[in-house]
Amino acid sequence: MTPIRVLIADDHPLFREGVAGILDRHDGTSVIAQATSGREAVELAASLAPDLVLLDLSMPDGGIWALEQIKQQDQPPVVAMLTVAEDDDSVFRALKAGADGYILKGVGGRDLVAAVEDLAAGRSYVSPGLAMKVLQALRAAPPKPGHGDPVDALTAREEEILRLVAQGKSNKEVGRALDLQEKTVKHYMTIILQKLQVRNRTEAALIARDRWSQP
Repeated sequence: MTPIRVLIADDHPLFREGVAGILDRHDGTSVIAQATSGREAVELAASLAPDLVLLDLSMPDGGIWALEQIKQQDQPPVVAMLTVAEDDDSVFRALKAGADGYILKGVGGRDLVAAVEDLAAGRSYVSPGLAMKVLQALRAAPPKPGHGDPVDALTAREEEILRLVAQGKSNKEVGRALDLQEKTVKHYMTIILQKLQVRNRTEAALIARDRWSQP
């Protein structure tokens, strides 16, 4: 199996090299480059086309700025924040800007590798301690006028897909389970996100788990 090609961007050498060491020791991941600033991360992402980028939030030029620039590339990689910041503003700014994952720096090596593998497979990832915070904020958001529970607006097929996404399955795995092309699943997910009034599959999965885990 081809290793997941990872770009790490962090301005603290000791931490950055420690993360690189963890990922390089794992057969399924390979660190192809390290950046010390947001601008360098953007340039390396464009020239090296990594599978996944790990961005620090508070490095020079800013992690959010780098995230926005990388996501504007023609074929953007998966991007996750790897940071100490767990305040509401930082988490939601990153998700709104297109982050596929949000990992806190207190994560252990094994959990970091698992998060990278999940993200590379097309799944979303938010550190467990933050998932409830994101869900509570979504619950507190006022519904748009004229709309009831947006989950009720899903078709049977859309609900079927969302249930599988909530189980942590990637688009490819959903397609395999339902005998659909991966691009068809992506099309359905775009519609599902619009109906649920959320920005990404992470938020959609949290809503689904909350809805269908209730008795």
